[in-house]
Amino acid sequence: MTFLKSCFSLIAVLSLTVFISGCGKGEAIDHAEEYISSIDTMDIPDDVEVIGLGEATHGNVEFQELKQQVFETLVINEHVRVFVLEGDFGGGQQINNYILDGEGSADAAVNSLDYPIYKTQQMIDLVEWMYDYNKSVQDEEKIRFYGNDMQRYDYSKKNLLDYFAVVDKEAATKYSDQLKHVSNETMRDLTTKQLENVDKTIDHILQDLQANEAKYLEHSSADELAFATAYAQNMKQRTQLFLSEENYTNLRDQYLAENLQWIMKYEKERGNEKVFFSGHNGHVEKTSASPAGYKSMGNYLDEVYGTKYFAIGTDFINSEFQAKNDGSGNRKTFTVKNQHDLVDAFSEVKSNTFYVDFEKSRESEELSKILSSKQKMANIGDDFRSWYKLLKMFYTIEMVPDKAYDGLIIVKDATPTKVIE
Repeated sequence: MTFLKSCFSLIAVLSLTVFISGCGKGEAIDHAEEYISSIDTMDIPDDVEVIGLGEATHGNVEFQELKQQVFETLVINEHVRVFVLEGDFGGGQQINNYILDGEGSADAAVNSLDYPIYKTQQMIDLVEWMYDYNKSVQDEEKIRFYGNDMQRYDYSKKNLLDYFAVVDKEAATKYSDQLKHVSNETMRDLTTKQLENVDKTIDHILQDLQANEAKYLEHSSADELAFATAYAQNMKQRTQLFLSEENYTNLRDQYLAENLQWIMKYEKERGNEKVFFSGHNGHVEKTSASPAGYKSMGNYLDEVYGTKYFAIGTDFINSEFQAKNDGSGNRKTFTVKNQHDLVDAFSEVKSNTFYVDFEKSRESEELSKILSSKQKMANIGDDFRSWYKLLKMFYTIEMVPDKAYDGLIIVKDATPTKVIE
């Protein structure tokens, strides 16, 4: 009987927790329409050099569609020509080759990222739009695509070895043999000793590229050498993540920031002054608010670029989203509700998706107070458990909106993506 009472008590507490955690206390404000805009009319300050778009989940159609919607707006209004995704650097170049030269297909290019979250119709549509756009403009106006993540080996390794096959066939054979056991499929099975040997091999490759620069430039362009070096560097970052598991999350965001800076520097030399980045909210926001205690990519960018970094977050009120279930790798659809003062303030806006301009919103005393106070904002990764819904701390991060972001896109009702197998 005591056991049953305890069970009923626990159920009651959890039920109350679910009820409380899903309830917002905020109220809709008057004249909310004055502080919002549609995505295609959102305003970005002229001196901004990098625009970050976060996504509250990786598994909603609307957040994936926003990648294209926001980027199209930036291409038209801000003359942005560079798209950077929280995706594999080497695989990203497969997408770049497709949108510039028509190599392969949009489906194959998206699959090269080797991230299930991107194997969606929305991502294929984005890549197809980029391809079609590039066919309609002159070379200097063409869009470039990059990934700035380093969690894969295959395409960076392939592209690096392809470079050596052109500039030094003997070196290509040697490095191919030394890296033969390194792949996306086998990388998680590598022992510490093997990883240390991989790390040493990559160091030798980086030294080789630097020491033989003049020789290699006789058989390749400066751009090709720069990318070969970047492929090797991304492989080293991947290896270092495995060798530093206790610091994985912090190191990854540091590398994300470093790779984005490399892309920005490279593209500036081509005349492209502005770059767009799309990734999870946790990477875009500026305050490192995650309770996991790591420094976010957005925090690094804020330190380096200051007001030249413009961060746009996303949030929802209701979300039915897809994510991996219980660490099994199987995907499932979950439903959560998230309310806090900021989204509640705009709850009576008729549009389902709209941009909240923080600068304009500060003209409202009511909104200014909300923006400068902590809010539990949506933050869901690609792994979710059903019991996470019991406490908001498992699917939100408490942060001060106008310190973390410069603007916010709210999706009132978000629907799930479907991963294409």
